[in-house]
Amino acid sequence: MHTLADLRAGKLAGIKRLDLSCGLSEFPVEIFDLADTLEVLNLSGNRLTSLPDDLCRLTRLRVLFVSDNAFTHLPESIGQCPQLQIVGLKANRIEQVSAAALPPRLRWLILTDNRIESLPDELGRRPDLQKLMLAGNRLRTLPATLAQCHKLELIRIAANRLTELPDWLLSLPALAWLAFADNPLCAERPTAPIREIPWQHLSLHQRLGEGASGIIQQAVWHDAGAERMAAVKLYKGAVTSDGSPLNEMAACIAAGRPAGFGAGMAA
Repeated sequence: MHTLADLRAGKLAGIKRLDLSCGLSEFPVEIFDLADTLEVLNLSGNRLTSLPDDLCRLTRLRVLFVSDNAFTHLPESIGQCPQLQIVGLKANRIEQVSAAALPPRLRWLILTDNRIESLPDELGRRPDLQKLMLAGNRLRTLPATLAQCHKLELIRIAANRLTELPDWLLSLPALAWLAFADNPLCAERPTAPIREIPWQHLSLHQRLGEGASGIIQQAVWHDAGAERMAAVKLYKGAVTSDGSPLNEMAACIAAGRPAGFGAGMAA
């Protein structure tokens, strides 16, 4: 993580990636001094509500992360950045997304955990679009123009207000991942009761892996004097890329365990 003091002192000249998370309420104009080299800008975890109108001065910018801030709309200046391909504004307060806010070379759009009720048709006119992460919003429909996005391979729309899935989803040639749990279209299925394990009966050890929704750690379960090896998933938040952790846990419980696999546990 970089510091604002180093940025203002000119000590970051020539860098390609800038990470600033220091309670910013305004965009530091000194960032423009890095325009000749800056490709990745991460301003997540601040208090920003806007971006400068001339953001396009960062002519080499390819990746922009501004998650965990206080935006209420997707800034239209983002759409003016000619090389911008990945845009992430997760966990803001975004209610509006205008067509003008979508950069022409957009490949990934990450708007998880916001308040978006609708998306512009222009989104389907981004031919390079590959990943669309929209879980935890208020969407009731998806733009029909997305049927034209033949490179679209991942769509995450869990925890919205969708009552049906559009037919064109099945016609997307590259689609490999679709997550839509916790929408009105999903009927709840009863599951068999599962034993709850007190947290104090688990001891966590090394990390085994990490995904979009959480971290998997090796654990030992202390069960009635016996010790059993286990894997425990620690979720990153109440809303993840695939919706609520409760939906993922319910799916795992409903699927059961493969033959020869250890007993499934819930902490």
